[in-house]
Amino acid sequence: MNAKVEIKNKRAYFEYFLSDNITAGIVLSGTEIKSIRMGKVNISDSYGVFIGKELYIKNMYIAEYAMGSYNRHETRTERKLLLNKRELKKYEKKIKEKGFTIIPVVLFINDKGLAKLEIALAKGKQHFDKRNSIKDKDLKRDLDRMKL
Repeated sequence: MNAKVEIKNKRAYFEYFLSDNITAGIVLSGTEIKSIRMGKVNISDSYGVFIGKELYIKNMYIAEYAMGSYNRHETRTERKLLLNKRELKKYEKKIKEKGFTIIPVVLFINDKGLAKLEIALAKGKQHFDKRNSIKDKDLKRDLDRMKL
């Protein structure tokens, strides 16, 4: 387990204002963890949704494991996130406010070999906010070039 697995959602920083980051465990089934260790995951289109009192991640793509047997997993299915009740209540209260959603930011494997998902509370950016982000990124890149 020397290889470090870290899948980032780069679109999240461009599309949303992020706040309240928290790390959650994921309930996985079958060969999903093997596909995650191989890095065959896409979290850019996924989002969090409450079903009952539990938080699920929807639309997260985990590719099928090539050497799996008859018990293969579905590529896009709801996956339960493991949070304690206090955190769930806090996020559920924030989601009821207009404009907020839960977005996965980073999927990684921790030191114990467990898959963890860093999620954040997000509010969508307007078009002019995105242009400001591009300007800031260009200025930072130019300053970094000047330092070299």
